[in-house]
Amino acid sequence: MRTSVTRAAEGVDRRAFTVDEILRMQEAGIISEDENFELIEGEIVPTQAKTHVHELLKSALNLAIARVLPERLWLGVESTIYLTPNTFVEPDLVVYPRGLKLEAVKGSDIVLAIEVALTGLAYDRGLKARLYARHRVRELWVIDATRRRTFVQSGPVGDGWSNVVELAPEETLACGALPGFAMRLAEV
Repeated sequence: MRTSVTRAAEGVDRRAFTVDEILRMQEAGIISEDENFELIEGEIVPTQAKTHVHELLKSALNLAIARVLPERLWLGVESTIYLTPNTFVEPDLVVYPRGLKLEAVKGSDIVLAIEVALTGLAYDRGLKARLYARHRVRELWVIDATRRRTFVQSGPVGDGWSNVVELAPEETLACGALPGFAMRLAEV
């Protein structure tokens, strides 16, 4: 049996992994459970270390969303979302229907995914935004933690979004699926 491969930027093949293989490596202790990474189209991608500003914004959003979360929805914090057999992501916050087992959540179930980025802004706005669109996540917020700007993306179409709006820190964040939610990052 030939293993799956991915093509690196320099044109060299690399061995691709599946979600099941990663889970087995964690169970066997080959990959530590405290290692932070995502599996993107078969490739292990380390995630950035969390900083004070990252945690501050994530916590403020978490608390504000939790206060208005309708009974029919659930809020996950750094939850692993399995998009395909060779891709999983860990958005900082994710809102999806209550009652679904986390392992069963698909992209189209996700009402809102939030990525708070410091050094990974280009990655979150680029490759990850395309993955979220491809898998029909309804709305994605990518927050530039340094400048406290938010890129609100909705209406997934193919690998892109039909609507992308950049909000300044003093502008109000809102989400139609979260009645009563309103927040300005400038106030955090």
